[in-house]
Amino acid sequence: MTALWLCIIPALFGVLALFMPTHRKSLAAMLFGVLADAGLGFVFIVRYFGGSLATGPAGWFFIDALSAFHLGLLFLVSAMSALFAWVYFVAEIRENQLTLRQARLFSCLFSEAVATMVLTLISNNLGIMWVGIEATTLVTAFLIYIHPSRKSLEAMWKYILLCSVGVAFAFMGTLLTAASAQGLPVPSHEAMLWTTLRDNARLLNPALLKTAFIFILVGYGTKAGLAPLHNWLPDAHSQAPSPVSALFSGFMLNAALYCIMRFLPITAIALGGPEWTSGLLKIFGLVSVCVAAAFIIFQHDLKRMLAFCSVEHMGIIALGLGLGGWGVFAALFHALNHSVAKSLSFFSAGRLGQIYGTHDMRNIRSSLAIQPTWAMGLFVSLLSLIGIAPFALFMSEFLIVKTAVQKGAFYSLTIFLLGAGVIFIGMLGRAIPLFFGRPEAHQRPVTAGKLEFLLVSVPLVALLLLGITMPPFLKEALLQASNVLESVSGNIMMLSAGGKP
Repeated sequence: MTALWLCIIPALFGVLALFMPTHRKSLAAMLFGVLADAGLGFVFIVRYFGGSLATGPAGWFFIDALSAFHLGLLFLVSAMSALFAWVYFVAEIRENQLTLRQARLFSCLFSEAVATMVLTLISNNLGIMWVGIEATTLVTAFLIYIHPSRKSLEAMWKYILLCSVGVAFAFMGTLLTAASAQGLPVPSHEAMLWTTLRDNARLLNPALLKTAFIFILVGYGTKAGLAPLHNWLPDAHSQAPSPVSALFSGFMLNAALYCIMRFLPITAIALGGPEWTSGLLKIFGLVSVCVAAAFIIFQHDLKRMLAFCSVEHMGIIALGLGLGGWGVFAALFHALNHSVAKSLSFFSAGRLGQIYGTHDMRNIRSSLAIQPTWAMGLFVSLLSLIGIAPFALFMSEFLIVKTAVQKGAFYSLTIFLLGAGVIFIGMLGRAIPLFFGRPEAHQRPVTAGKLEFLLVSVPLVALLLLGITMPPFLKEALLQASNVLESVSGNIMMLSAGGKP
Protein backbone atom coordinates (compact mmCIF):
# COMPACT_ATOMS: atom_id res chain seq x y z
CA MET A 1 0.00 0.00 0.00
CA THR A 2 1.43 3.40 -0.95
CA ALA A 3 2.14 6.03 1.66
CA LEU A 4 -0.09 8.41 -0.32
CA TRP A 5 -3.10 6.86 1.40
CA LEU A 6 -1.97 8.74 4.51
CA CYS A 7 -2.78 11.96 2.61
CA ILE A 8 -5.90 10.71 0.89
CA ILE A 9 -7.82 9.51 3.95
CA PRO A 10 -8.01 12.80 5.91
CA ALA A 11 -8.52 14.76 2.68
CA LEU A 12 -11.57 12.67 1.77
CA PHE A 13 -13.12 12.91 5.22
CA GLY A 14 -12.47 16.65 5.20
CA VAL A 15 -14.55 16.99 2.04
CA LEU A 16 -17.22 14.73 3.54
CA ALA A 17 -17.45 16.98 6.61
CA LEU A 18 -18.58 19.86 4.38
CA PHE A 19 -21.80 18.01 3.56
CA MET A 20 -22.78 16.81 7.02
CA PRO A 21 -26.23 18.04 8.10
CA THR A 22 -25.39 18.88 11.73
CA HIS A 23 -22.54 20.35 13.77
CA ARG A 24 -21.78 17.11 15.57
CA LYS A 25 -21.83 14.95 12.45
CA SER A 26 -19.42 17.30 10.72
CA LEU A 27 -17.03 17.18 13.70
CA ALA A 28 -17.50 13.40 13.86
CA ALA A 29 -16.46 13.02 10.20
CA MET A 30 -13.29 15.00 10.90
CA LEU A 31 -12.58 13.02 14.05
CA PHE A 32 -13.09 9.65 12.38
CA GLY A 33 -10.88 10.59 9.43
CA VAL A 34 -8.02 11.85 11.59
CA LEU A 35 -8.15 8.85 13.96
CA ALA A 36 -8.34 6.39 11.04
CA ASP A 37 -5.37 8.10 9.42
CA ALA A 38 -3.42 7.96 12.67
CA GLY A 39 -4.18 4.24 13.03
CA LEU A 40 -3.04 3.49 9.48
CA GLY A 41 -0.05 5.78 9.93
CA PHE A 42 1.22 3.88 12.94
CA VAL A 43 0.95 0.67 10.88
CA PHE A 44 3.26 2.26 8.28
CA ILE A 45 5.66 3.35 11.03
CA VAL A 46 5.79 -0.14 12.57
CA ARG A 47 6.33 -1.60 9.10
CA TYR A 48 9.24 0.74 8.51
CA PHE A 49 10.99 -0.07 11.77
CA GLY A 50 10.27 -3.72 11.07
CA GLY A 51 12.30 -3.46 7.87
CA SER A 52 9.60 -2.83 5.24
CA LEU A 53 9.95 0.56 3.56
CA ALA A 54 6.79 2.27 2.31
CA THR A 55 7.27 4.07 -1.01
CA GLY A 56 5.27 5.81 -3.72
CA PRO A 57 5.42 6.16 -7.51
CA ALA A 58 8.69 7.20 -9.22
CA GLY A 59 10.47 7.37 -5.89
CA TRP A 60 8.83 10.74 -5.14
CA PHE A 61 7.36 9.51 -1.86
CA PHE A 62 9.02 7.41 0.80
CA ILE A 63 9.30 6.88 4.54
CA ASP A 64 12.69 6.66 6.25
CA ALA A 65 13.53 6.82 9.96
CA LEU A 66 13.40 10.63 10.11
CA SER A 67 10.04 10.91 8.35
CA ALA A 68 8.67 7.92 10.31
CA PHE A 69 9.54 9.63 13.59
CA HIS A 70 7.90 12.90 12.52
CA LEU A 71 4.86 11.05 11.18
CA GLY A 72 4.49 9.53 14.64
CA LEU A 73 4.56 13.03 16.15
CA LEU A 74 1.99 14.27 13.64
CA PHE A 75 -0.43 11.40 14.24
CA LEU A 76 -0.05 11.75 18.01
CA VAL A 77 -0.72 15.50 18.01
CA SER A 78 -3.46 15.42 15.37
CA ALA A 79 -5.32 12.59 17.14
CA MET A 80 -5.18 14.38 20.50
CA SER A 81 -6.16 17.71 18.92
CA ALA A 82 -9.08 16.15 17.05
CA LEU A 83 -10.37 14.58 20.26
CA PHE A 84 -10.01 17.87 22.08
CA ALA A 85 -11.75 19.67 19.21
CA TRP A 86 -14.78 17.50 19.91
CA VAL A 87 -14.76 18.58 23.58
CA TYR A 88 -14.02 22.22 22.78
CA PHE A 89 -16.60 22.76 20.04
CA VAL A 90 -19.36 20.70 21.64
CA ALA A 91 -19.10 23.15 24.55
CA GLU A 92 -19.47 26.02 22.06
CA ILE A 93 -22.42 24.30 20.37
CA ARG A 94 -24.21 24.10 23.73
CA GLU A 95 -23.71 27.86 24.15
CA ASN A 96 -24.79 28.61 20.53
CA GLN A 97 -21.33 30.06 19.80
CA LEU A 98 -20.63 27.89 16.74
CA THR A 99 -22.68 27.94 13.56
CA LEU A 100 -23.09 24.94 11.26
CA ARG A 101 -21.03 26.72 8.60
CA GLN A 102 -18.19 27.27 11.08
CA ALA A 103 -18.32 23.64 12.20
CA ARG A 104 -18.14 22.41 8.60
CA LEU A 105 -15.32 24.83 7.73
CA PHE A 106 -13.25 23.86 10.75
CA SER A 107 -13.77 20.12 10.20
CA CYS A 108 -12.80 20.36 6.54
CA LEU A 109 -9.75 22.60 6.99
CA PHE A 110 -8.44 20.71 10.01
CA SER A 111 -8.56 17.46 8.04
CA GLU A 112 -6.90 19.04 5.01
CA ALA A 113 -4.20 20.51 7.26
CA VAL A 114 -3.34 17.01 8.46
CA ALA A 115 -3.24 15.80 4.85
CA THR A 116 -0.87 18.56 3.74
CA MET A 117 1.47 17.93 6.67
CA VAL A 118 1.57 14.24 5.82
CA LEU A 119 2.42 15.18 2.23
CA THR A 120 5.34 17.25 3.51
CA LEU A 121 6.70 14.36 5.56
CA ILE A 122 6.46 11.58 2.97
CA SER A 123 7.94 13.61 0.09
CA ASN A 124 11.26 12.42 -1.28
CA ASN A 125 11.06 15.17 -3.90
CA LEU A 126 12.17 18.50 -2.39
CA GLY A 127 9.80 20.39 -4.69
CA ILE A 128 6.79 18.42 -3.50
CA MET A 129 7.94 18.93 0.09
CA TRP A 130 7.87 22.68 -0.55
CA VAL A 131 4.37 22.36 -2.05
CA GLY A 132 3.26 20.57 1.12
CA ILE A 133 4.49 23.38 3.36
CA GLU A 134 2.93 26.05 1.13
CA ALA A 135 -0.35 24.13 1.23
CA THR A 136 -0.30 24.10 5.03
CA THR A 137 -0.13 27.91 4.96
CA LEU A 138 -3.13 28.23 2.65
CA VAL A 139 -5.23 25.69 4.57
CA THR A 140 -4.42 26.64 8.14
CA ALA A 141 -4.74 30.40 7.61
CA PHE A 142 -8.53 30.20 7.56
CA LEU A 143 -8.55 28.10 10.73
CA ILE A 144 -7.36 31.22 12.56
CA TYR A 145 -10.48 33.05 11.35
CA ILE A 146 -13.05 30.42 12.38
CA HIS A 147 -14.44 32.95 14.88
CA PRO A 148 -14.53 36.18 12.84
CA SER A 149 -13.28 39.30 14.57
CA ARG A 150 -11.01 42.22 13.82
CA LYS A 151 -8.13 40.65 15.74
CA SER A 152 -8.51 37.21 14.15
CA LEU A 153 -8.66 38.79 10.67
CA GLU A 154 -5.50 40.76 11.39
CA ALA A 155 -3.77 37.63 12.74
CA MET A 156 -4.79 35.63 9.66
CA TRP A 157 -3.43 38.18 7.20
CA LYS A 158 -0.25 38.60 9.20
CA TYR A 159 0.20 34.83 9.14
CA ILE A 160 -0.44 34.62 5.38
CA LEU A 161 1.86 37.55 4.58
CA LEU A 162 4.86 36.56 6.70
CA CYS A 163 4.67 32.83 6.05
CA SER A 164 4.18 33.38 2.32
CA VAL A 165 7.30 35.54 2.23
CA GLY A 166 9.13 32.86 4.18
CA VAL A 167 7.94 30.09 1.89
CA ALA A 168 9.00 32.21 -1.11
CA PHE A 169 12.52 32.27 0.37
CA ALA A 170 12.33 28.50 0.76
CA PHE A 171 11.30 28.25 -2.90
CA MET A 172 14.39 30.21 -3.91
CA GLY A 173 16.47 27.86 -1.78
CA THR A 174 14.90 24.86 -3.50
CA LEU A 175 15.64 26.35 -6.94
CA LEU A 176 19.26 27.05 -5.95
CA THR A 177 19.58 23.48 -4.71
CA ALA A 178 18.36 22.29 -8.12
CA ALA A 179 20.87 24.60 -9.78
CA SER A 180 23.68 23.14 -7.68
CA ALA A 181 22.73 19.69 -9.00
CA GLN A 182 23.18 20.60 -12.66
CA GLY A 183 25.35 18.04 -14.39
CA LEU A 184 24.67 15.15 -12.02
CA PRO A 185 24.83 11.77 -13.80
CA VAL A 186 21.15 11.01 -13.07
CA PRO A 187 17.88 11.31 -15.04
CA SER A 188 16.32 14.77 -14.84
CA HIS A 189 13.21 13.50 -13.03
CA GLU A 190 15.45 12.21 -10.21
CA ALA A 191 17.57 15.35 -9.80
CA MET A 192 15.37 16.78 -7.01
CA LEU A 193 14.96 13.57 -5.03
CA TRP A 194 16.43 13.85 -1.56
CA THR A 195 17.94 10.39 -1.80
CA THR A 196 19.65 11.28 -5.10
CA LEU A 197 21.05 14.55 -3.75
CA ARG A 198 22.31 12.84 -0.60
CA ASP A 199 24.04 10.07 -2.56
CA ASN A 200 25.65 12.59 -4.96
CA ALA A 201 26.22 15.44 -2.50
CA ARG A 202 29.96 15.60 -3.15
CA LEU A 203 29.23 16.45 -6.80
CA LEU A 204 27.02 19.44 -5.98
CA ASN A 205 28.18 23.04 -6.40
CA PRO A 206 29.17 24.07 -2.84
CA ALA A 207 28.82 27.84 -3.40
CA LEU A 208 25.28 27.50 -4.73
CA LEU A 209 24.39 25.05 -1.98
CA LYS A 210 25.62 27.45 0.70
CA THR A 211 23.41 30.19 -0.70
CA ALA A 212 20.54 27.73 -1.02
CA PHE A 213 20.80 26.71 2.64
CA ILE A 214 20.63 30.34 3.79
CA PHE A 215 17.37 30.78 1.85
CA ILE A 216 16.10 27.45 3.19
CA LEU A 217 16.90 28.34 6.81
CA VAL A 218 15.31 31.78 6.58
CA GLY A 219 12.31 30.52 4.60
CA TYR A 220 11.35 27.42 6.53
CA GLY A 221 12.61 29.07 9.73
CA THR A 222 9.88 31.68 9.34
CA LYS A 223 7.24 28.93 9.28
CA ALA A 224 8.97 27.18 12.22
CA GLY A 225 8.74 30.34 14.34
CA LEU A 226 12.47 30.85 14.76
CA ALA A 227 13.32 34.39 15.89
CA PRO A 228 13.58 37.01 14.53
CA LEU A 229 11.15 35.55 11.96
CA HIS A 230 8.49 34.60 14.51
CA ASN A 231 6.23 37.68 14.44
CA TRP A 232 3.18 35.88 13.02
CA LEU A 233 3.18 33.24 15.73
CA PRO A 234 1.91 35.05 18.89
CA ASP A 235 -1.02 36.63 17.03
CA ALA A 236 -2.02 33.43 15.24
CA HIS A 237 -1.87 31.33 18.42
CA SER A 238 -3.80 33.82 20.51
CA GLN A 239 -6.64 34.19 17.98
CA ALA A 240 -6.98 30.62 16.68
CA PRO A 241 -9.25 28.13 18.48
CA SER A 242 -7.22 26.09 20.97
CA PRO A 243 -7.35 22.82 18.96
CA VAL A 244 -5.76 24.75 16.08
CA SER A 245 -3.15 26.33 18.37
CA ALA A 246 -2.24 22.86 19.61
CA LEU A 247 -1.81 21.56 16.04
CA PHE A 248 0.23 24.64 15.12
CA SER A 249 2.59 24.47 18.07
CA GLY A 250 2.52 20.73 18.64
CA PHE A 251 3.41 19.81 15.09
CA MET A 252 3.24 22.39 12.28
CA LEU A 253 6.35 24.15 13.61
CA ASN A 254 8.09 20.77 13.72
CA ALA A 255 7.10 20.13 10.10
CA ALA A 256 8.90 23.32 9.01
CA LEU A 257 11.98 22.36 11.04
CA TYR A 258 11.81 18.92 9.43
CA CYS A 259 12.22 20.59 6.02
CA ILE A 260 15.39 22.29 7.25
CA MET A 261 16.64 18.98 8.63
CA ARG A 262 16.34 17.39 5.17
CA PHE A 263 18.98 19.78 3.84
CA LEU A 264 21.47 19.26 6.69
CA PRO A 265 23.17 16.02 5.54
CA ILE A 266 23.24 17.16 1.90
CA THR A 267 24.91 20.47 2.77
CA ALA A 268 27.27 18.94 5.31
CA ILE A 269 28.53 16.31 2.86
CA ALA A 270 28.91 18.84 0.03
CA LEU A 271 30.86 21.26 2.25
CA GLY A 272 33.05 18.59 3.80
CA GLY A 273 31.56 18.84 7.28
CA PRO A 274 28.62 20.21 9.29
CA GLU A 275 30.44 23.15 10.91
CA TRP A 276 28.98 25.87 8.68
CA THR A 277 25.36 24.75 8.95
CA SER A 278 25.79 24.01 12.66
CA GLY A 279 26.95 27.56 13.31
CA LEU A 280 23.88 29.04 11.64
CA LEU A 281 21.53 26.73 13.54
CA LYS A 282 23.11 27.63 16.86
CA ILE A 283 22.77 31.35 16.12
CA PHE A 284 19.08 31.06 15.21
CA GLY A 285 18.46 28.78 18.19
CA LEU A 286 20.05 31.09 20.75
CA VAL A 287 18.41 34.21 19.29
CA SER A 288 15.04 32.43 19.56
CA VAL A 289 15.59 31.57 23.22
CA CYS A 290 16.65 35.13 24.05
CA VAL A 291 13.78 36.79 22.15
CA ALA A 292 11.27 34.47 23.83
CA ALA A 293 12.74 35.32 27.24
CA ALA A 294 12.43 39.06 26.53
CA PHE A 295 8.73 38.82 25.61
CA ILE A 296 7.45 36.14 28.00
CA ILE A 297 8.07 38.23 31.13
CA PHE A 298 5.68 40.93 29.86
CA GLN A 299 2.80 38.70 28.73
CA HIS A 300 -0.66 38.74 30.31
CA ASP A 301 -2.47 36.70 27.65
CA LEU A 302 -2.06 32.99 28.44
CA LYS A 303 -2.04 31.81 24.83
CA ARG A 304 0.44 34.49 23.75
CA MET A 305 2.74 33.39 26.55
CA LEU A 306 2.50 29.80 25.30
CA ALA A 307 3.22 31.03 21.77
CA PHE A 308 6.47 32.69 22.86
CA CYS A 309 7.23 29.50 24.75
CA SER A 310 7.01 27.72 21.37
CA VAL A 311 9.59 30.15 19.98
CA GLU A 312 11.88 29.18 22.85
CA HIS A 313 11.51 25.45 22.31
CA MET A 314 11.97 25.67 18.54
CA GLY A 315 15.19 27.49 19.38
CA ILE A 316 16.23 24.71 21.75
CA ILE A 317 15.64 22.11 19.03
CA ALA A 318 17.67 24.19 16.54
CA LEU A 319 20.45 24.50 19.13
CA GLY A 320 20.53 20.73 19.64
CA LEU A 321 20.72 20.18 15.88
CA GLY A 322 23.53 22.71 15.66
CA LEU A 323 25.55 20.98 18.38
CA GLY A 324 25.44 17.70 16.45
CA GLY A 325 26.22 14.22 17.80
CA TRP A 326 24.03 13.42 20.77
CA GLY A 327 22.61 16.93 20.45
CA VAL A 328 20.66 15.68 17.41
CA PHE A 329 19.27 12.79 19.47
CA ALA A 330 18.34 15.25 22.24
CA ALA A 331 16.75 17.67 19.74
CA LEU A 332 14.46 14.99 18.32
CA PHE A 333 13.59 13.79 21.82
CA HIS A 334 12.84 17.39 22.77
CA ALA A 335 10.56 17.74 19.75
CA LEU A 336 8.50 14.80 21.03
CA ASN A 337 8.37 16.12 24.59
CA HIS A 338 7.48 19.64 23.49
CA SER A 339 4.70 18.38 21.22
CA VAL A 340 3.03 16.49 24.07
CA ALA A 341 3.48 19.24 26.67
CA LYS A 342 2.48 22.11 24.41
CA SER A 343 -0.60 20.30 23.09
CA LEU A 344 -1.76 19.71 26.66
CA SER A 345 -1.05 23.31 27.67
CA PHE A 346 -3.11 24.70 24.78
CA PHE A 347 -5.92 22.23 25.51
CA SER A 348 -5.97 23.37 29.12
CA ALA A 349 -5.69 27.06 28.26
CA GLY A 350 -8.53 26.72 25.76
CA ARG A 351 -10.89 24.94 28.12
CA LEU A 352 -10.15 27.29 31.02
CA GLY A 353 -10.58 30.21 28.63
CA GLN A 354 -14.06 28.94 27.82
CA ILE A 355 -14.90 28.59 31.51
CA TYR A 356 -13.58 32.03 32.52
CA GLY A 357 -14.48 33.79 29.28
CA THR A 358 -10.95 35.18 28.88
CA HIS A 359 -7.31 34.23 28.36
CA ASP A 360 -6.08 37.21 30.38
CA MET A 361 -4.10 35.67 33.23
CA ARG A 362 -4.99 38.58 35.51
CA ASN A 363 -8.63 37.43 35.36
CA ILE A 364 -8.02 33.70 35.77
CA ARG A 365 -7.71 32.78 39.43
CA SER A 366 -8.40 29.78 41.67
CA SER A 367 -8.67 27.42 38.72
CA LEU A 368 -7.90 24.38 40.86
CA ALA A 369 -11.11 25.04 42.76
CA ILE A 370 -13.17 25.83 39.65
CA GLN A 371 -11.99 23.07 37.28
CA PRO A 372 -9.28 20.88 38.87
CA THR A 373 -8.78 18.58 35.86
CA TRP A 374 -7.82 21.25 33.34
CA ALA A 375 -6.13 23.38 35.99
CA MET A 376 -3.86 20.46 36.86
CA GLY A 377 -3.22 19.87 33.15
CA LEU A 378 -2.14 23.48 32.68
CA PHE A 379 -0.10 23.63 35.88
CA VAL A 380 1.90 20.47 35.24
CA SER A 381 2.37 21.19 31.52
CA LEU A 382 3.76 24.63 32.38
CA LEU A 383 6.12 23.09 34.94
CA SER A 384 7.25 20.65 32.27
CA LEU A 385 7.74 23.39 29.66
CA ILE A 386 10.02 25.41 31.94
CA GLY A 387 12.17 22.36 32.56
CA ILE A 388 11.20 21.16 36.02
CA ALA A 389 12.55 17.70 36.92
CA PRO A 390 11.62 14.87 36.57
CA PHE A 391 9.49 15.68 33.52
CA ALA A 392 10.60 14.72 30.02
CA LEU A 393 11.60 18.20 28.82
CA PHE A 394 14.09 18.45 31.67
CA MET A 395 15.79 15.29 30.41
CA SER A 396 16.00 16.42 26.77
CA GLU A 397 17.31 19.84 27.83
CA PHE A 398 19.81 18.16 30.14
CA LEU A 399 21.08 16.08 27.20
CA ILE A 400 21.55 19.27 25.16
CA VAL A 401 23.44 20.89 28.04
CA LYS A 402 25.60 17.78 28.43
CA THR A 403 26.38 17.77 24.70
CA ALA A 404 27.33 21.46 24.82
CA VAL A 405 29.74 20.76 27.70
CA GLN A 406 31.27 17.78 25.91
CA LYS A 407 31.82 19.84 22.75
CA GLY A 408 33.18 22.84 24.64
CA ALA A 409 30.38 25.14 23.39
CA PHE A 410 30.45 27.21 26.59
CA TYR A 411 29.39 30.52 25.03
CA SER A 412 26.30 28.87 23.56
CA LEU A 413 25.65 27.09 26.85
CA THR A 414 25.87 30.31 28.86
CA ILE A 415 23.47 32.20 26.60
CA PHE A 416 21.04 29.27 26.59
CA LEU A 417 21.07 28.92 30.38
CA LEU A 418 20.56 32.68 30.90
CA GLY A 419 17.61 32.76 28.51
CA ALA A 420 16.09 29.60 29.97
CA GLY A 421 16.53 31.03 33.48
CA VAL A 422 14.63 34.21 32.62
CA ILE A 423 11.83 32.17 31.04
CA PHE A 424 11.72 29.88 34.09
CA ILE A 425 11.24 32.83 36.45
CA GLY A 426 8.82 34.68 34.17
CA MET A 427 6.51 31.75 33.43
CA LEU A 428 6.52 30.43 36.98
CA GLY A 429 5.68 33.89 38.34
CA ARG A 430 2.77 34.16 35.91
CA ALA A 431 1.56 30.61 36.47
CA ILE A 432 1.26 30.33 40.25
CA PRO A 433 -1.59 32.88 40.70
CA LEU A 434 -3.64 31.03 38.06
CA PHE A 435 -4.21 28.04 40.29
CA PHE A 436 -4.37 29.00 43.92
CA GLY A 437 -6.64 31.17 46.00
CA ARG A 438 -10.31 31.41 46.89
CA PRO A 439 -12.81 31.68 43.99
CA GLU A 440 -15.17 34.60 43.67
CA ALA A 441 -18.70 34.14 44.99
CA HIS A 442 -20.21 34.07 41.48
CA GLN A 443 -17.84 31.35 40.25
CA ARG A 444 -19.08 27.78 40.39
CA PRO A 445 -17.09 24.54 39.93
CA VAL A 446 -17.31 22.94 36.45
CA THR A 447 -17.31 19.17 36.00
CA ALA A 448 -15.00 17.53 33.47
CA GLY A 449 -16.12 14.52 31.42
CA LYS A 450 -14.30 11.20 30.98
CA LEU A 451 -12.77 12.21 27.65
CA GLU A 452 -11.49 15.43 29.19
CA PHE A 453 -9.92 13.47 32.04
CA LEU A 454 -8.17 11.17 29.54
CA LEU A 455 -6.91 14.11 27.47
CA VAL A 456 -5.22 15.46 30.60
CA SER A 457 -4.09 12.33 32.40
CA VAL A 458 -2.53 10.41 29.47
CA PRO A 459 -0.15 13.24 28.38
CA LEU A 460 0.77 13.96 32.02
CA VAL A 461 1.67 10.33 32.65
CA ALA A 462 3.66 10.24 29.40
CA LEU A 463 5.62 13.38 30.33
CA LEU A 464 6.44 11.91 33.72
CA LEU A 465 7.41 8.45 32.48
CA LEU A 466 9.56 9.79 29.63
CA GLY A 467 11.42 11.87 32.19
CA ILE A 468 12.21 8.77 34.25
CA THR A 469 12.88 6.14 31.61
CA MET A 470 13.04 5.80 27.83
CA PRO A 471 11.39 2.75 26.25
CA PRO A 472 13.83 0.74 24.08
CA PHE A 473 11.66 1.12 20.96
CA LEU A 474 11.67 4.92 21.35
CA LYS A 475 15.43 5.04 21.85
CA GLU A 476 15.95 2.92 18.73
CA ALA A 477 13.59 5.14 16.72
CA LEU A 478 15.44 8.26 17.88
CA LEU A 479 18.82 6.72 17.06
CA GLN A 480 17.73 5.72 13.57
CA ALA A 481 16.22 9.16 12.91
CA SER A 482 19.42 10.79 14.21
CA ASN A 483 21.49 8.62 11.88
CA VAL A 484 19.72 10.17 8.90
CA LEU A 485 21.02 13.59 9.95
CA GLU A 486 24.40 12.53 11.34
CA SER A 487 25.46 10.09 8.62
CA VAL A 488 28.11 12.57 7.51
CA SER A 489 30.10 12.18 10.74
CA GLY A 490 29.02 8.78 12.01
CA ASN A 491 28.83 10.04 15.62
CA ILE A 492 25.43 8.57 16.35
CA MET A 493 26.29 5.40 14.45
CA MET A 494 29.14 4.62 16.82
CA LEU A 495 27.23 5.54 19.95
CA SER A 496 24.20 3.44 18.94
CA ALA A 497 26.38 0.35 19.06
CA GLY A 498 26.71 0.68 22.80
CA GLY A 499 27.21 4.27 23.85
CA LYS A 500 24.96 6.23 26.20
CA PRO A 501 23.67 9.76 25.75
